[in-house]
Amino acid sequence: MEVATGMAPSREEVFTKVQDVLTDALGVDTEDVSPEATLQGDLGAESIDFLDIVFRLEKAFAIKIPKGELFPDDILNNPDYVDGDKMTVTGLERLKSAMPHADFSKFEKAPLVAKMPDLFTVNTIVNYVENKLKAA
Repeated sequence: MEVATGMAPSREEVFTKVQDVLTDALGVDTEDVSPEATLQGDLGAESIDFLDIVFRLEKAFAIKIPKGELFPDDILNNPDYVDGDKMTVTGLERLKSAMPHADFSKFEKAPLVAKMPDLFTVNTIVNYVENKLKAA
């Protein structure tokens, strides 16, 4: 499907392309790739898959995704941001500024490190791609 120059694709078009990317990258069924599906919990993505997903998204949408922008990877290694199994207030703020495309409503109530992968939903990726396309 060709998108006319200067015209941003609709959210539905972005979602459909993201769905195709995730279906191919993760070998899951299209119907499993719902907006609320989490990449790791629901779709079984592993860390190695994230690189593949980023690469496929770049190709599908002709965008550049800098390392750590869609999936911030440096936050959990920083002692200022993590205290035991919880994110610190500073860490949560850093994560929110790094991921304006994610929905933090559930995570904020219990910012557990183990729950961080739940922030990476299909919707998070659609939001991210939409922001990238608008900025382009």
